[in-house]
Amino acid sequence: MVTRAETWLLPDGIQDVLPKDAIRLEALRRRLLDLYQSWGYELVFPPLVEYLESLLTGSSHDLELMTCKITDQLTGRLMGVRADITPQVARLDAHCLPHEHTARYCYSGTILTTLPQGLSTSRAPIQIGAELYGCAGVAADIEIIRLMLTTLLQAGVPQIHLDLGHVAVFRELAKAAQLSVEQESQLFDIYQRKSLPELQALGSQLPQAEWFVALGQLSGGVQVIEQAQLAFANAPDKVKQALADIQTIVQALQGFADNVSISVDLSELRGYHYHTGLVFAAYTAHSAAEIAKGGRYDCIGEAFGRARPATGFSADLKTLVSFVEQVAATHKIFAPAIDDNSLQIMMTQLRYQGHIVIQALTDDRSTAQQLGCTQQLVLRQQTWQVEDL
Repeated sequence: MVTRAETWLLPDGIQDVLPKDAIRLEALRRRLLDLYQSWGYELVFPPLVEYLESLLTGSSHDLELMTCKITDQLTGRLMGVRADITPQVARLDAHCLPHEHTARYCYSGTILTTLPQGLSTSRAPIQIGAELYGCAGVAADIEIIRLMLTTLLQAGVPQIHLDLGHVAVFRELAKAAQLSVEQESQLFDIYQRKSLPELQALGSQLPQAEWFVALGQLSGGVQVIEQAQLAFANAPDKVKQALADIQTIVQALQGFADNVSISVDLSELRGYHYHTGLVFAAYTAHSAAEIAKGGRYDCIGEAFGRARPATGFSADLKTLVSFVEQVAATHKIFAPAIDDNSLQIMMTQLRYQGHIVIQALTDDRSTAQQLGCTQQLVLRQQTWQVEDL
């Protein structure tokens, strides 16, 4: 039984956002959504809850484990509280907004996960992101990455490290070598843990072993691309195309900003069962986990009856706001508890100009200082004036 003293406690991984942080968070949210709009991305607000089949359609098994499930009392069907907004945007693009042209969407909303995830230690991050549907070319990936980097710069992230990968490299190598499901799974696990001794031991048992041993070592600066092109000279054309795409992206992003560095990790298989091509993540020295991530997930809308190429990114607004400088204190003006028409007109004018005006309430003993006011309205010669306290 929960005691009265414990009723105010929140579940692990769930936090309040108090006024001092809330105003910074909301200011950043507005600034970023305005940024996305200036790039042509249209704002959407998918619902917090959907039927589970719709919410998980086209997604990975990992997302199902992350999703909190509840029963709809009206129908008896299972619903889920969204753990990712991307599948919802795919549904909108397929059914609610069936454009034939390239479509750009942006969003911001709270999600809920069963356990804390990589983007944040919170189980209820505020996910903000942008997605581009209908363009399969590398130009779409470049635009999305540029927008993600601009997002981080707008938030004030001092140093950004961009890591690029491509899940099609491993996928096509495994297909060409005719690896069994078990062998592919073993390699996937080894790559995730970056265990080179295990890779050497397993590699000797695999066809085209040199491919998979090399893949585990191909991480570092952008020179990795040339090393990969040599290592995979006899690999399938789709592998060579993936490497060419990464090279094109690196060339497009070089010189983007002085505080952005780029690396390549071809054994990074983030979202392997979900993504279909390029994957990327942004890191900073202040965080061990990525502060933004994304990639290509073509045909995500296929289960909704409309397969379209898609690429996008997302970040946790609560994480980004930690880089935002403190908002300068706003002067609050105290008004007396007087029912006077001229006072009401004066308060309205001041609020319209952007000032915060707090009028005392009848029988309220709160002082101007307690309410955080540094100025007050005073009647001088039948005119209301603002004076310092």
